[in-house]
Amino acid sequence: MNVVANVADATSERLLIEAAQHDPSRFAELYENNFARVYAFVARRVQNREEAEDVTAEVFHQALSKLGRFQWRGVPFVAWLLRIAANALADRWQRESKNQEVAAEDLEEAGADHEVERSAMVFQLVERLPEDQRLVILRRFVEQKSLREISQELGRTEGAVKQLQFRALQTLRSNVRSNHE
Repeated sequence: MNVVANVADATSERLLIEAAQHDPSRFAELYENNFARVYAFVARRVQNREEAEDVTAEVFHQALSKLGRFQWRGVPFVAWLLRIAANALADRWQRESKNQEVAAEDLEEAGADHEVERSAMVFQLVERLPEDQRLVILRRFVEQKSLREISQELGRTEGAVKQLQFRALQTLRSNVRSNHE
């Protein structure tokens, strides 16, 4: 009975996708059926609700624009949406990383005296981070360990370590800015 229900669900989803490919206004049902899973996936990986909402909206916007290229392979539609979400998050993290590199270059130009003061301030801010974020920052940037080494040491996935690093860097960046205002 369960297999029959799964086949019926898959057939229904496939028909809905095909209908949306021919008439984009039918995408609304796909959105409603999958919004909660996509939002939950994104929300676990970002710092705040606004960012989760932005990324989720971006995911469904991309899905609608690429729906014509979607090919049914028997895998639930939500898997495709989650792959889009993972890529959107990776793009955001990469942009954040580039922004951090620009910030690092700005620090070098500020001069040696200011560098010492900033280093002391950043050290103090790192000390105030939650334990797991502080460990990731120290292992990654002081001890120069790889994400794999840190994940093995902490007993977490590499993705979880990346997320901890991302959150810690965001917090540090925010605190550095607020200390300079």
